[in-house]
Amino acid sequence: MSAATQWDSIDVHLLRVLHLLLTECSVSRAARRLNQSQPAVSTALRRLRDLTGDPLLVRSKNGMTPTERGAALLEPVRQALASIETIATGQTRFDPATTRRTFNVATPDYLDPALLGRIMARFHSLAPHAQVVFHSFSPEQDFAGALAEGRLDVVIGNWPHPPEQLRLSPLFEEEVVCMMREDHPLAGRPLTTKSYLDAEHLAPTPYSVGQRGVIDMHLARERLKRNIVAWVPYFSMAPYMVLESDMIFSCPRSFAEHFARRLPLALARSPIDYPPMAFYLLWHDRSHYAEECRWFREQVIAVARQSSQPVAPVRTLPSTPTSQRMPALGLC
Repeated sequence: MSAATQWDSIDVHLLRVLHLLLTECSVSRAARRLNQSQPAVSTALRRLRDLTGDPLLVRSKNGMTPTERGAALLEPVRQALASIETIATGQTRFDPATTRRTFNVATPDYLDPALLGRIMARFHSLAPHAQVVFHSFSPEQDFAGALAEGRLDVVIGNWPHPPEQLRLSPLFEEEVVCMMREDHPLAGRPLTTKSYLDAEHLAPTPYSVGQRGVIDMHLARERLKRNIVAWVPYFSMAPYMVLESDMIFSCPRSFAEHFARRLPLALARSPIDYPPMAFYLLWHDRSHYAEECRWFREQVIAVARQSSQPVAPVRTLPSTPTSQRMPALGLC
């Protein structure tokens, strides 16, 4: 008989009989535990011997004792029965207060750092024994594959065209503002299109050669071009770089306000009508129905949407009205 045929012939009842025979080392005691007759258990033992090609239990001075093959089967049989019980009884109810699960989140580095802190504060108060791992990434990375494989639970993103196979929940929208040092020559007065484009700009390093960021893509569609003098790989470096230079940095409002509350920085509205930056939460069908993953998504969404309500925002100078702005300039 082939191994596949043997496996097809072993049912849950035979596994229970084998487990009790190996632990009780007695046909009569196993029969009592199973509430069956001794001849019925003896018949099951003969089937098991035929299927495995081993006696499994042999007579000894004190009754019966497992053979080496029988003893080796005890733990695999126990594990198999435990797995079957798990399938039969369904998923264990998720309890945030006792879980020790680790949740994995990928985020861009231009999110407001305080938002991640508020997510952690809520998470830790509800799930004090669990952990969150925040992963940085770029759009060129295969975050969709990481979600499908379970290496990530959720992704916070704001790309114009997220993968269609992923589930999505909107979080909030961000205005693009300009950050500069408090004593910058342009601080203290509204920006015009000309002063904005002519200023020295600090920009995020492109993810790949020849690829533009969302701001420069918008400017290109409007046939405009700003004066970029430096590129920075991490958003968190930008506030400190503009403090020591005449550069300005265009970024999401909440990110800029976070640093403007802590550093001598000034903010100004952009004279360019950039579309708002829409952020959303992404996840895969793999984790859509898992109770613990659904609970975690609910916490992130609740905190993000609550945080999108302005609380004591930093004063931002208005830009020059559109009617007073400079006409569109051609690309250089």
